[in-house]
Amino acid sequence: MEFPCASGAVVCLGINWFGDSLDGTLARFRNQQRPRYGFYVDHIIDSFGALFLIGGLGLSGYMTPMLAMGLVMAYFLLSIELYLATYCVGLFRLSFGMWGPTELRIVLGAGTFVLFVKPVVKIAGESYLLCDVSAVVAIAGMLLMTVVNTIRNTVRLYREERIR
Repeated sequence: MEFPCASGAVVCLGINWFGDSLDGTLARFRNQQRPRYGFYVDHIIDSFGALFLIGGLGLSGYMTPMLAMGLVMAYFLLSIELYLATYCVGLFRLSFGMWGPTELRIVLGAGTFVLFVKPVVKIAGESYLLCDVSAVVAIAGMLLMTVVNTIRNTVRLYREERIR
């Protein structure tokens, strides 16, 4: 019965991607853009979605609740940095290297099917929940992106706003 649940989760990820991509594209096509409204609504919905997705994983038994909390915190810390950079620097980065929202959804979809086949993985002879290992990698990646962008944007703002 778990495989149909995995299929349903992946279908929902696809619907999320389609809806998330479609609204801005349609607005641009119709020349009826509302940039501040769209930016705000899109990102607040993404924030609630991340909270519910990761919170659900933390309550599911597939991920340790403390790691789920750490993952949510890392996600929100990166989000705060991105939104501050958008306001202060005028630069909004949606992707980092090869990683963007579409690639993340693809990894989540594939990971969902792997999860139901192999929820526990062995690393150096020790058993770990697949979602815990994934969370540690995601936390490390998001914290690294946050630190690199924080340094980059702080240096840029310092240079642009020198005290004379």
